[in-house]
Amino acid sequence: MDLKELFTGKKQLVGLDIGSHSLKLAEIVSTSSGQMLNRFRQIFLPPGTIVDGVVENPTALAATIKELFRNSGCKGKGIVTSLSGNSVIVKKVTLAQMEETELRELIHDEAGKYLPFDNMDDVNYDFQILGDNEQNPNQMDVIIVAAKKADVSSYLDAITAAGLTVMIMDVDSFALETMYEANYEFEENDIVVIVNIGAHLTNINVIKGGISIFTRDFTIAGNEITERLQEKYQVSAEEAEAMKTEGLEGEQENMDLKNAILDCAEPICSEIERSVDYFRSTFGGDYIKHVYLSGGSSRIAGLDNHLSQRLNIETELMNPLLKIGHNKNNIDAGKLDSIKTIGAVAIGLGLRKIGDK
Repeated sequence: MDLKELFTGKKQLVGLDIGSHSLKLAEIVSTSSGQMLNRFRQIFLPPGTIVDGVVENPTALAATIKELFRNSGCKGKGIVTSLSGNSVIVKKVTLAQMEETELRELIHDEAGKYLPFDNMDDVNYDFQILGDNEQNPNQMDVIIVAAKKADVSSYLDAITAAGLTVMIMDVDSFALETMYEANYEFEENDIVVIVNIGAHLTNINVIKGGISIFTRDFTIAGNEITERLQEKYQVSAEEAEAMKTEGLEGEQENMDLKNAILDCAEPICSEIERSVDYFRSTFGGDYIKHVYLSGGSSRIAGLDNHLSQRLNIETELMNPLLKIGHNKNNIDAGKLDSIKTIGAVAIGLGLRKIGDK
């Protein structure tokens, strides 16, 4: 079984990114000139529907998914969705060389050594062999992905209640990998870091030669910046959100706001720096070519330059539509910048096909 494919089927697939703040749908079709984003929709979730990656209000989630698809015009009922945060564990381990069948049995029988679960019968898990360990050719590096069946079922049940069928259950970090592969050129040993800053969660994904080799999620994200701006300027959440993207009146006021936002983003920047430092220390300090930023809070003015200087790594905004076209009849050109910002995970999910890696 593939690392990214816990559930499979044979229908037309649509990417559904289920965040704690909103749902995003991406339908991608193949054309003679390549992949094309046919439809993209976003809808906000009622507060408290999903908390820390766990579905707290399945009825609200099902109703919102149903509304999203009803308004999208999508005909396909087969869904690719993903897990993130506390609902999924992704861990890299080094083990003796063995066949996949033997490895699966080992993980199941000795899970306590690698994963924080007492009973693997309560867990959906999969793995991908990355290759020989660089320090010891008698060993191999493996990434293990695991999620409690109860957490997986909560998403499946809500999607089923909306009249849809989950065909592939992915992981946010791997959806970003899929999106990166489809849009960017890379060499076998190129290492890049994708940082996806959502409302409640930030995903870190380190990719080498197109394959994820390190992932981390943390719950410091865009809402932290919003709350800090609210406190500093005594404004509502809506006004603080607008300040993040629209600024204040006057050049000096905007410069002051830019600096204030970067100050408010300090906890996120610190965690990103800590994650990169941890990766470097754990993986031998390999050269990192690029850091790519995505997610709703990635376009904060000056954040890319600030991180570039701080990490000493070239940092830029990611473009999930760099090599993917869009249907001009269904997608307003004026919304493309917004889609590029918030759509990375959904587009990665929409690119998945049954039987791919």
